[in-house]
Amino acid sequence: MTHAFDKDYWDAVWRGDRARAMAAGEPHPHLAAETRDLEPGTALEAGCGAGVEAVWLAGAGWRVTGADIAADALARAAERAAAAGVADRVRWVEADLSVWEPEERFDLVTTHYAHPATPQLDFYDRLASWVAPGGTLLLVGHLHDEGHQHGHGHGEEAGPPAEASVRAADVVARLDPARWEVVTATESRRTVTVPDGREVAVHDAVVRARRR
Repeated sequence: MTHAFDKDYWDAVWRGDRARAMAAGEPHPHLAAETRDLEPGTALEAGCGAGVEAVWLAGAGWRVTGADIAADALARAAERAAAAGVADRVRWVEADLSVWEPEERFDLVTTHYAHPATPQLDFYDRLASWVAPGGTLLLVGHLHDEGHQHGHGHGEEAGPPAEASVRAADVVARLDPARWEVVTATESRRTVTVPDGREVAVHDAVVRARRR
């Protein structure tokens, strides 16, 4: 099945039956692992959804911008930030990340499973352009791994569509070695328990790079 991943699509998702499950859960484990050695500064969580990762970053000392195309997702994110006591460290921006341009560059730009209405690798190129010199790019995407079940909250039992998945090597190939030092390029497979109690296999492509 092919998805537009446009505003209508994401508005429908966040107003639908899957919203509660998508808003639940813990921050992505790769986020803590890949940022523990970074000095907190400014961060952008692109495609922040209900704000799980953005709120975690704020709690870790970052000054965070959380951007998402869906107003309902951002409303949930703001509630989460207030409940966590970090509302003053996060600003929420309703934006179509396929065309939006931030007014600043960030010490950390990260995304977890976000896919707007552009090819996935082109989206990652845009995110890379928003990293300040000396800053970090952290991309966590669905691993393009045919024949495996992914499942992460989109509601497709067979996992995300091919256009929303990548391989770590393909991401790294887009990063100019003259401008980027690749710190992490890995593909991982793990099992998570979803809100209905089922265990689901999740396959990730993770790339972390420092802008020179």
